[in-house]
Amino acid sequence: MNPEPLAAARQHVASRAAAPDVGDTLALYLAFRLADDVYAIDILRIREIIEYSAPTGVPMMPRSVRGVINLRGAVVPVIDLAVRFGRTASGVGKRTCIVIVETEHAGALYTLGLIVDGVNAVMEIAAGSIEPAPAFGTRVNADFIAGMARVNGRFVIILDIARVLSIDEMVSINPPAMIENLKPI
Repeated sequence: MNPEPLAAARQHVASRAAAPDVGDTLALYLAFRLADDVYAIDILRIREIIEYSAPTGVPMMPRSVRGVINLRGAVVPVIDLAVRFGRTASGVGKRTCIVIVETEHAGALYTLGLIVDGVNAVMEIAAGSIEPAPAFGTRVNADFIAGMARVNGRFVIILDIARVLSIDEMVSINPPAMIENLKPI
């Protein structure tokens, strides 16, 4: 996959952060698909997007953890986001990829991979157009949703990646195996 668009988007976000506030409240998000739904994650949480390759299975992991991959010498746990959301496991298609994200826990930065059905685009979403997550009616735990926005006539579910990838919760499911494979970098 070509990392240039993602790098350009991150540079764009950095330049906005350095510029004086002129009332512009746009933020960049990476939009991706899981089945027929479109989700988005704050671009600042995205490290890179890689082509799908089957993770190496690790015994005694939660069902949502498909295994681990070697990312330039670092062992990175790979989460099947569909399973994490209580759905059936993701199938592998032409556009299936792994989105590498970073999340913080207790002051340490963790890198994890997310299996998604395909990446759509980097999109700008105005803060004022993001509505609170509904208490019902979504296929995802409401605690995982930071908000929803209508983009090009379609709802995009904006994820709270720290809650989706709750390190405390994952470690509590199977502490010895998870701690062995989930290390800060």
